[in-house]
Amino acid sequence: MNTQSRRLQYFFFGQNFSDGVRTTLAILLPALVFAQLGHFEAGITVSTGAVCLSVTDTPGPVAHRRNGMLAALALVVATALLMGVAATNVWLLGLAVGGLSFGLTMLLVWGARAGAVGTAALLNAVLVLAHPPALGEVLPHAGLLLLGGLWYASLAVLVHRVRPYRPAQQALGECIHALARFLDLKARFYNPLTTLDDNYRQLVAQQVVVNEKQEAARDLLFRTRQIVSETTSTGRRLVLTFVETVDLYERITAGYYDYSVVRATFGPSGVLPEVAALIRHLAAELDHLGVAIQANRPYAGTGPDLTAELARLQARISALDADPAIEGSTLVLKKILVNLRDITRRVGNIRRYFDESLAAAPVPERATEHGQFVSHQEIELQALGQNLTRKSGVFRHSLRMMVACLVAFAVAQWLARGEHDYWILMTVTIMLKPGFSLTRQRNIERILGTLAGGALGAAVLWLVTWTDAQFAILVAFMVVAYSFQRTKYLVTVVFLTAFLLILFSFLGLNYVGVVEERIADTLIGCAIAFSAGYFLFPNWESEQLTDHMAAALRANLAYLRQLANRLAGRPLAPNEYRLLRKEVYVTGANLAAAFQRMLNEPKSKQHQPSKTHEFVVLNHILSSNIASLTATLREAAPAVPPFPAEGRRALTSALATLHKSLTRIAPDAAAPAPELPPAEAVAPVAPDDKSLLEQLAFLQKVSGDIGKVTEVLAVGE
Repeated sequence: MNTQSRRLQYFFFGQNFSDGVRTTLAILLPALVFAQLGHFEAGITVSTGAVCLSVTDTPGPVAHRRNGMLAALALVVATALLMGVAATNVWLLGLAVGGLSFGLTMLLVWGARAGAVGTAALLNAVLVLAHPPALGEVLPHAGLLLLGGLWYASLAVLVHRVRPYRPAQQALGECIHALARFLDLKARFYNPLTTLDDNYRQLVAQQVVVNEKQEAARDLLFRTRQIVSETTSTGRRLVLTFVETVDLYERITAGYYDYSVVRATFGPSGVLPEVAALIRHLAAELDHLGVAIQANRPYAGTGPDLTAELARLQARISALDADPAIEGSTLVLKKILVNLRDITRRVGNIRRYFDESLAAAPVPERATEHGQFVSHQEIELQALGQNLTRKSGVFRHSLRMMVACLVAFAVAQWLARGEHDYWILMTVTIMLKPGFSLTRQRNIERILGTLAGGALGAAVLWLVTWTDAQFAILVAFMVVAYSFQRTKYLVTVVFLTAFLLILFSFLGLNYVGVVEERIADTLIGCAIAFSAGYFLFPNWESEQLTDHMAAALRANLAYLRQLANRLAGRPLAPNEYRLLRKEVYVTGANLAAAFQRMLNEPKSKQHQPSKTHEFVVLNHILSSNIASLTATLREAAPAVPPFPAEGRRALTSALATLHKSLTRIAPDAAAPAPELPPAEAVAPVAPDDKSLLEQLAFLQKVSGDIGKVTEVLAVGE
């Protein structure tokens, strides 16, 4: 199975596609049923209720999805009643638009799902403007929206009842897919023809994806009672597999070496392409396993024999010991081999979890204490009041949204060109995001997608004259649009625009006029959203990067302290270590994501991007080396290698330098630097210990490089 085939399988067996099919069914069926009964307009209203509720149905634990849909349902009905009454007067309508746009956007203070609930209600408020009901029809209109919402929620709950483990399998498959891509990128470091800076840029970007997928899978697995509490074989397999993937990610991350030195030393020997080939084969095997888990089917395995490849690579490395052309020791290659052997073992473990009966397998301790590893978002009313200040990013975004929506509403009223003037306001509510970089990206994709979708829809209507064929294409376009709405917004806009054109042609409208109106309204709405994001209380990523850097430094400091304690013979509880590791991964991914967003902002708003990129890469190298040393010490347990005085000095220097860097970045947040445990008498350094000294010295060097970068960044602020 080639890479393209695997991607197609991930798509068709993934949650996005299944959600796209379900959303299409939930929206389309009410309109068709009511049309057959002679009440097409009522059917459209019911479908509108389903559309609004689908906005909140994002992946996550079923209890959270259910609560989000119920909250959205209540707000959808409330906004329908409010907008229906306000529609009797244009000034009241403007007041309602301004108040709702501010209040519903403020729901972001309680997290992304609460924000989606606000977006669903705001979307309904805008859609009411398409055909405002007469005062006597407000209650029936709200009732039909309620019916549509209940229909969507019932369908979502029914699907979960029938296949309760599918969301977890799909999330875990996506997690493994992202991890396989991360491992595949590691192979590029052993290719002398690639640029290390480009390799790190891609690796750090993929680190963001891996963290996102791991957090989604962790949240879904550890918050679902049926998976972590009930004694089902499927649930245990899912938990065991996820735990193994997290440990595998640590092992992949820990496999860091000074690649420039590795290339210079072993490049002429020809062994590096063999290392890269084995890593790519491991990544492919892992990717195949992800597809099998996501599709809920056994994996027979058709790839190369990884054990045989490991044996050949071991023989190849052993032969280099006698090669006079190789200067120095092959210890680094042997460490790479040990790391790859452990990765192979862990990949084999994942495969066995789905090939063998685990009826009696206990759930690991870390799964039973899952509450420590998932974040908690409490709905506290005081949070709303605490965020009613200009220092709050949510408050500034809510003000920005209110002003932009009022301008869009006024422009639409002033133009009054047709029945689709509400498209301007809808474009603003969808395009305007808390950060300017995402607002800019969405605007570009919206404009390009609208143009391409208009051309695609017009081509279908011009070339395909058979009504049944047009309807089949409409359904296909809906499925594609809703399948990509969470991943590729450009694709969603293209097919959603084409779908709407075909739909309007069925309603007897001139599709050429609809295309012209939609393009014009999109351009106006995007211009308003872009201007609001740039001029009204802008939220530049460069202003937030300091916080992300400080968080990453604090996490790495704690990670390095646990290494120092381990070297001093102090035990560390497994869950405590894993929490430290998780914090390092999360803060590193958040930093990398913020840096990527900053690069999408205007050049004048970017703060020293080259030095910031250097900090991101050095932070990744630092955490990788700490993980590598920690993994070595964990394998050596219960015996602890001697802690030579030279190593102690290197570690002390690294801790002091990192603490000084944190003080520069965030003077108010830096705690006093702790002292290392007292030194003990040590024996002369043995040959095996020299590797430990070299790694500790490298940690000292990386920490020093981070100190130099933070000094430059602090001066430039």
